[in-house]
Amino acid sequence: MSDVLELTRALIEQRSVTPDDAGCQALIATRLERSGFRSEHLRFGEVDNLWAVHGERDGPTLVLLGHTDVVPPGPREAWASDPFVPEIRDGALYGRGAADMKGSVAAFVIALESFVRAHPQHRGRVALLLTSDEEGDAVDGVRKVADAFRARGERIDWCLTGEPSSTRQLGDLLRVGRRGTLSATLTVRGIQGHVAYPDKALNPIHKAVPALAELTARHWDRGYESFPPTSLQISNINAGTGANNVIPGELQVLFNLRFNPTWTAAQLEAECEAVLQAHGLDYEVRWHRGGEPFYTPEGPLRAAARDVLLEFAGMPPEESTGGGTSDARFIAPLGAQCIEIGPVNASIHKVDEHVSVADLEALPGLYLALMERLLVD
Repeated sequence: MSDVLELTRALIEQRSVTPDDAGCQALIATRLERSGFRSEHLRFGEVDNLWAVHGERDGPTLVLLGHTDVVPPGPREAWASDPFVPEIRDGALYGRGAADMKGSVAAFVIALESFVRAHPQHRGRVALLLTSDEEGDAVDGVRKVADAFRARGERIDWCLTGEPSSTRQLGDLLRVGRRGTLSATLTVRGIQGHVAYPDKALNPIHKAVPALAELTARHWDRGYESFPPTSLQISNINAGTGANNVIPGELQVLFNLRFNPTWTAAQLEAECEAVLQAHGLDYEVRWHRGGEPFYTPEGPLRAAARDVLLEFAGMPPEESTGGGTSDARFIAPLGAQCIEIGPVNASIHKVDEHVSVADLEALPGLYLALMERLLVD
């Protein structure tokens, strides 16, 4: 059994449902310390974070970024095998986290061990940053680590996130940015009353609908570079007492904006609230800034990744800013260029999550080649 397959299996066996790390980071730290890495455990609240670094500050810093937490597996009976007992079937490794992203984390570790063994005097620093709060609230994970790094002047030049980014085969997509995410909980107040006497009540649904229609119909922008246009989507509307003869006194609406670098979260908040005010709503809105967008322009990191993926996949990768969010959104504001390369994402968060064994065994070599391009003269 290959080293990366063995380590991935060991990580899957740890029931690290977010935000519980379940010992994954301690296992990894022990391995890397044997290869000369300096480990620092950063715990915030109930979240474990690991920073393991090799080399010196007299050159660039390359960070490999990942997470050890996984989403809940759902009903055991829905799986063909126990989600926390890794099993190989038909050339694939099955288990919760196999693709998202314990396979990439294991590949990071194997690649790092190989890199420092072959290049003990490499220039700059190479580091591994792991959290157990990527699949959850993402409050006490990389967000807090980035705050700590900012306070102590920690410099990161390049960041490679191992999120499952490939679509059909390993290396067919290079993620060079991500949209920002902004969520809102909107409460519109009215006056409860009997539906037969609307003059004695104020229906918050009727008041809010024109404003919501304007927000959802708006063309926010035409996109930015390779980013799609900004989108506002309503995900939940709730009002009423359950009776069909009562005008509700309150309406709650949840909506989210996925936005490109045309906007900042603060600008979008102001635009949305201007619409709500223009429609004369009595409202309260709570905003949650999940992260600003980031984009890595042409440069050493993007060029090196493109060349490596061309060698591995046999074709130039699609360079994309699609998908949801990742923890790179907290590292990019530190001044780092960020990309994402990982296995095929077809089964992530699903029942019977799996990763191709062949892809898994190719990943350490891919990551190693990228490190050598950036940190070996």
